[in-house]
Amino acid sequence: MAITNRVPFEDKDFEQEQKRKIIEVKNISFQYSSQQQAVLQNIDLHLHSNEFVCVLGPSGCGKSSLLNIIAGFQKPTTGEVQIEGKHYSKPISEIGVVFQHHNLFPWMKIKENVGFGLKMKGHSKEEIEKQVHHFLQLVQLESAGDLLPHQLSGGMKQRAAIARTLAADPKAILMDEPFSSLDALTKENMQHHLLLLWSETKKTIFFITHDVDEALRLGTRILVMQPNPGKIAIDMANPLKRNNPAAVDFHHKEFQELRSYLIGAIKTS
Repeated sequence: MAITNRVPFEDKDFEQEQKRKIIEVKNISFQYSSQQQAVLQNIDLHLHSNEFVCVLGPSGCGKSSLLNIIAGFQKPTTGEVQIEGKHYSKPISEIGVVFQHHNLFPWMKIKENVGFGLKMKGHSKEEIEKQVHHFLQLVQLESAGDLLPHQLSGGMKQRAAIARTLAADPKAILMDEPFSSLDALTKENMQHHLLLLWSETKKTIFFITHDVDEALRLGTRILVMQPNPGKIAIDMANPLKRNNPAAVDFHHKEFQELRSYLIGAIKTS
């Protein structure tokens, strides 16, 4: 059953601020071969400055494929992706990516991991040290700079990975279920850290998750995808963020209703 685009919780007085387009996905379709069904079909999407966009949907609906295309890791079968009006089709420094696994270099100290991208860009030693110190402070890991990744907890490793991404100063950050392997308490703490970082840096974030509660807590905007082929079925502003983007009342009636609505939409896709 297809998901309806009608969202019963939209607040007509809550209109998203007009912001600068950072990424445009134009009529993207993707399939592995002409004999197979399309993974994605006719995807159009705009990501704006300082948006926190959460993407929900059942397994196999093409969420990760869409992220990989936006990141430049995968070329679409048709369509194109632009950043600030410029076409690109392979990884670029303006797009940062954080995966479920931290992907830190195990032989490098945390401060070396965070400064790796800056070193590759030819920044001076002094500038690298300054930026690394700033971003380790930002993710509250300033005391862990001389440690190796295996000496950190799972949440600390992900914070280090986020710091490494931020240090490269991308225009947008793509996150593919970055907290899914963490325990419940660590996950909640990471969500809190990420909201603070987003508020501080004003970055555009595109965040894939299977967790409806996580999407409602984090996202200023929520997408729901449906499979066979993958399409965006719901694209809505998160009304729970209208008053305070940093806080969501999980006990509020509106939260419970919206949560039930999104779970139902995912189940019927």
